[in-house]
Amino acid sequence: MTVKSWDFYLPDELNASYPPEKRGLRRDHVRIMVLNRHTGETKHDCFFQLTEYLQPGDLLILNNSRTIPAVLQAEWCRNGKLLAEKVEVRLARRLQEDIWEALIAANPITIGDTLRFAPELSASVLAEKENSPLKMIHFSKKGTELFNMIYALGEPIRYEYIVEPWALDYYQTVFASHPGSVEMPSAGRAFSWELLFKLNRKGIQVEFIQLHTGLSYLLDDQWHQSPEENDEEYHISEKTLKLIRQTKASGKRVIAVGTTVVRALETAAKYCAPSGVTNLYIDRHFPLKIADGIITGFHEPKASHLDMLTAFISEHDLLKAYDQAIKSGYLWHEFGDMNLIL
Repeated sequence: MTVKSWDFYLPDELNASYPPEKRGLRRDHVRIMVLNRHTGETKHDCFFQLTEYLQPGDLLILNNSRTIPAVLQAEWCRNGKLLAEKVEVRLARRLQEDIWEALIAANPITIGDTLRFAPELSASVLAEKENSPLKMIHFSKKGTELFNMIYALGEPIRYEYIVEPWALDYYQTVFASHPGSVEMPSAGRAFSWELLFKLNRKGIQVEFIQLHTGLSYLLDDQWHQSPEENDEEYHISEKTLKLIRQTKASGKRVIAVGTTVVRALETAAKYCAPSGVTNLYIDRHFPLKIADGIITGFHEPKASHLDMLTAFISEHDLLKAYDQAIKSGYLWHEFGDMNLIL
């Protein structure tokens, strides 16, 4: 499946380099562009006013996966010989308790090589992923012990538009509870506990799922991951599925907070699988069964996430709204502003 080329000009100054809190804003006071999926009409507001656009009985579904500090530094060894003192390793996806896919910035690293992260933590290169720069690595620790070491040694993934390193807390949603995402499920970042309580008081339901996000960019434009090549682990509880069914049956709306949530919900509906791994590709031809709306950030040119948004709204209306967002100075990426399509 080829991903549509969404090319438009995004001025550098619209890349949000600083978290809102570092720009003098509460996280729930970023801007929101509200886009009517049927008429293409746009409204502009503050995210804290989200309750004005939802109705009692509507159901918001958020991803409570917690971001891990997925960038590690290692010594690179082969047959006991040190080849490099400092090699960057980006965790991409957990396969087993002690086996991860990872992007290793060392060339040519081969099967059998060793990565030493600390005296008490190392990993061996097990295999190479076909048609990908990713390698499978086998850690010397697993489970909670391994996660504790990753938290002690790692840093969050940071892309070039982020001008300086920010602490891991800036890459978390307030409700994140299940470690596993290597990049922040950023659509939920603008929610504060105050806003969640405000939604509750209005009778708007809130539920949580987990989808652990994978590595979206492989550091080389030679490698383009389509959604079908990006496997992500998800889990939806029976309680949440029951609430979704009740909400739909009562004629109310299910609003997914983030493309990760849309992916998980629609995978569960299509394959009758409340848990598993998804590589679902969603575009304008995909008949959405659960999500009636989406809260998401603004996506960069050529991003496959834009394909997913055309399942909610026409390409013409989406591009027109994005043009308006650029002219209005909305900010892009994980520390930027928000978009509600409803």
